[in-house]
Amino acid sequence: MAINLDIPARDAVFPVPGIRIGMAEAGVRKANHRDLTVLLLDEGTTVAGVFTQNRFRAAPVQVCERHLSSGSAIRALAINTGNANAGTGTAGLQASDATCQALAGQLGLKADQILPFSTGVILEPLPVDRIIAALPAAVASARADHWFEAAHSIMTTDTQPKIHSARVELAGQAVTVTGIAKGAGMIHPNMATMLGFLGTDAGLPAELLHTLAKRIADRSFNRITVDGDTSTNDSFIIMATGASGMHITSEADPRFAALEQALTHAARDLAQKIVRDAEGSTKFMTIQVEEAGNTAEALQVAYAIAHSPLVKTAFFASDPNLGRILCAIGYSGVPDLDVSKITLWLGDVRVACNGGRDPGYQEADGQRIMAAPEILVRVALGRGQASDTVYTCDLSHEYVSINADYRS
Repeated sequence: MAINLDIPARDAVFPVPGIRIGMAEAGVRKANHRDLTVLLLDEGTTVAGVFTQNRFRAAPVQVCERHLSSGSAIRALAINTGNANAGTGTAGLQASDATCQALAGQLGLKADQILPFSTGVILEPLPVDRIIAALPAAVASARADHWFEAAHSIMTTDTQPKIHSARVELAGQAVTVTGIAKGAGMIHPNMATMLGFLGTDAGLPAELLHTLAKRIADRSFNRITVDGDTSTNDSFIIMATGASGMHITSEADPRFAALEQALTHAARDLAQKIVRDAEGSTKFMTIQVEEAGNTAEALQVAYAIAHSPLVKTAFFASDPNLGRILCAIGYSGVPDLDVSKITLWLGDVRVACNGGRDPGYQEADGQRIMAAPEILVRVALGRGQASDTVYTCDLSHEYVSINADYRS
């Protein structure tokens, strides 16, 4: 059950000039499902990516990193669902390379101008022959206005597509920002989400775009968690086509800050939609930690709360067993934490202060807050001025059922 997840109407999803998208049925895992998506990029497009820090990085992640570091102009992306091509060794790398070679051959490009992406079951061979056979159909179907359909085609256990689209004005000129993402489980990004693709028709040099991609990931996809598991396939890609005629060459350009804000807003919206559609979730929780000594401390505490199965199951039950939150704060690992300075709020209700339960707290107030589909947990550590925020969800019976049956 998705929690207050906004899906824009198809006609409210703006094409990004310079990007065309096509889809086809490859039969990677299931028949009669569009499980292959290609993004075709006009010449002059710059591309930057941020990828998982999981040491078992999937074959397509390794190939993407290699192709991006080669300096070649990236001109196409190929995405398959149903199989992660992870934990597949040399054969997996060969399969990703073969996909790139096949698509490059159709487009008259070099293999290192293609980025491959996979998502699905780990430790199973990729049926690359099926993917290669379906590539011509995917390319033939490519259109500029296929973002809405692509958001559906890259889904796995997602129940809803994740789409963000906007036109923003920079110094009197309109530019487009449109993105899609997928992910519902195995979400604790150590860079980004499972798969996220963000396009703009503003132009940026590759080096500046890479810097921007890392900053945006840290402010969005690196601030979400569903279950504390960092995927083998996490990939976040930004594409800047320059088709609007606007080219920003440095951070000193007064338009840069506004573009960064628009891209960050898009990525944060996509990231939050992943949590809103998390496997089996019924509650969307914002964990806000304030008065930390530094950002790292704030995140330590926020993630300790967000990862705790006891906290998450209490929220699922709407049970204000809020000692579980204090427990998570206490074991978060912040050195020399003075619990007498900590204040805890649940929504607008102060729950704890001065090392214990707030004298005015009533359990009925806690139950009222926890019954809502969206809940704010706010913690003040009393150690400094730093703050940060993490977005998470509850943990339900359905999460266990979905993951128990994932390969069925």
